[in-house]
Amino acid sequence: MASAEQIKALLKSHLEGDEERFFSVALQVAAHEAGIGHGKLAVELRALVDEAKNGRDTRSLAGGPPAALNRTRGVPTGLLETSYPKLRLGDMVLGNGVAQQLERVVREQRHAARIVEQGLSPRSKLLLVGPSGTGKTMTASVLAGELGLALLQVRLDALITKYMGETAARLRQVFDSTSRTRGVYFFDEFDAIGSQRGLTNDVGEIRRVLNSFLQMIEQERSHSMVVAATNHSEILDPALFRRFDDVLYYDLPDEAQIAKLLKARLARTAIKPIAWGCLASSAVGLSHADITRAANEALKDALINSQSGRVHQAKVIAMLDERRNVTTKLTTKV
Repeated sequence: MASAEQIKALLKSHLEGDEERFFSVALQVAAHEAGIGHGKLAVELRALVDEAKNGRDTRSLAGGPPAALNRTRGVPTGLLETSYPKLRLGDMVLGNGVAQQLERVVREQRHAARIVEQGLSPRSKLLLVGPSGTGKTMTASVLAGELGLALLQVRLDALITKYMGETAARLRQVFDSTSRTRGVYFFDEFDAIGSQRGLTNDVGEIRRVLNSFLQMIEQERSHSMVVAATNHSEILDPALFRRFDDVLYYDLPDEAQIAKLLKARLARTAIKPIAWGCLASSAVGLSHADITRAANEALKDALINSQSGRVHQAKVIAMLDERRNVTTKLTTKV
């Protein structure tokens, strides 16, 4: 029979979404049963663990969801877009400040049970602020990947409706889901529902939605994470900032970060020697997304037009310039 400590460990690992720890404890229980002569039970337990692991790996290879997370009861179809990211913190290139904040969030989530036992709460409600293309959306995917959770993105086109009271009702369904299905709930373009009360173009219904969100996130006590992202923090209602556990500010990458981004994409295919510092200088002012796109365009060009498939530094610079021109035109139009 499993000990009290093993039962608690099983429950904690399940609540924290730590599958490896859950399987490890289950195998410890199987070993204990074998040691006291319950060989049949031990074999059955090991078989169940193997079956669960194989099923998880098969679903992962097929791009499917873990069965335990494949449920969003009570939520209208299309309101939550579910995915199962595999990204990790090491896949991101960020400034030290934001990177440290994210590492702290992940650590607290992984040790949530210990924190809760002391009457404290792990960081679980995050507001991501910064220009477009600086890694906010990717952050939500990385948090889900690091914690082994589903990423449930709230689709604004399904959330916001023209009928009075329906948007707030759907928002309530999203927050109710956080207790039933543990995951990372992601509100992108959050300013659509979080803009300041009293703006000249504000309407009563949007004010009611904002007030509902303020109440719901204040009362949020589930084991899920709620992550919101915006490019326009200046129009967010000030009351929102107090409701989040942490606010993370994203900036355009500096030269060192740009060089790291380009090396990650091009180091194995670039024709040597390549002046990474020169490339980084030519890309200052571009976002992470623009730089990654330029690197990918250079790679595709090399695959199509070069027998060797090797990337020339001049082509990378040309693609970075192209992205800068596009960005400049878009900014001018705005």
